[in-house]
Amino acid sequence: MDTQNSNAPSRARSRIAGNTHPNRGYRPGGGLVHDNSRHTARFTVIGNHLAQHEDLSLLAIGLGCHIQSLPKGARVDIKSLAARFPEGAVRIAAALRELEKHGYLRRQRERVPDGRIITRTVSCNQPATRHPHRANGPGREDDDQGHRPHSGHEDEDRTATEGRTARPDHQSAPPSKASPGCAPSGAPTRRKALPAVPAPSCTAPALFETAARLLADLRRSDVRLLLSTADTAHLTPGVAAWLERDVTPTAVRHALTTGLPDGPLRRPAALLAHRLTALLPPPPPFRPAVAPAPVRHPLQTCDGCERVFRAPDPGLCRGCRTASPAGA
Repeated sequence: MDTQNSNAPSRARSRIAGNTHPNRGYRPGGGLVHDNSRHTARFTVIGNHLAQHEDLSLLAIGLGCHIQSLPKGARVDIKSLAARFPEGAVRIAAALRELEKHGYLRRQRERVPDGRIITRTVSCNQPATRHPHRANGPGREDDDQGHRPHSGHEDEDRTATEGRTARPDHQSAPPSKASPGCAPSGAPTRRKALPAVPAPSCTAPALFETAARLLADLRRSDVRLLLSTADTAHLTPGVAAWLERDVTPTAVRHALTTGLPDGPLRRPAALLAHRLTALLPPPPPFRPAVAPAPVRHPLQTCDGCERVFRAPDPGLCRGCRTASPAGA
């Protein structure tokens, strides 16, 4: 009974040094305050490397979070997203390009069993090019309640509509060779080379200029045949090979624009290159050169014997030139 304040500490605590005080940075009356509840259903774990990305715009961050939360098989094309959100197609397309540049999206073409070619969008929740300290730093993978994310994970080669995250212990592991995963940021998409075209034997600039002008005018016959500068440069030698075989520009244009398939053309330059090679006409038949006709000189009067002979200029005939050394 003689001991008072038994709950008091035996000695006073020293002041916490450094920036480790639990209330360091908190200012009463301002700043963010979290009122969180633990999710048990219908939630998606989003990495802070996306939610707090330093280079992405706010629209791209929000769109990336939305795509990762969608189920497998959902439509994420520009038209579907523009119908879902108030932002227009131009802003949504720009945001998708940002996500693709930083490795959060990858677009690839695939051929389905029925023969059609479709564009599949792959969503990557952990781009291979993110900075290591952002992925493995302390507190980066904890949610707002301090809980670790769930352990459900999926294959690297998943489709664009899957929004689950991989295991934390797989964050820094490089993608396997069998599953390439997300492409590095800024990696250009390698297009298949155009088919080869025939080469002309004549390299006259006028011939190539006529061929390039013919290719540039194809869009007037069919708007689907709008060619880029690189495609025109690749196809110009093939058209020049046709022109040097005595084929008129009208006939070349008819061969390239007649009987095109219906619907949009995926690669019009490849179709034109195939036609230039497969439909190349044979060279014209050999025509022997005709000897030029002999030149007929005007009649002249010989100054010596007054005979008439043919010569370009007046003077002596052949007999007078032979008999007279002075005349010769």
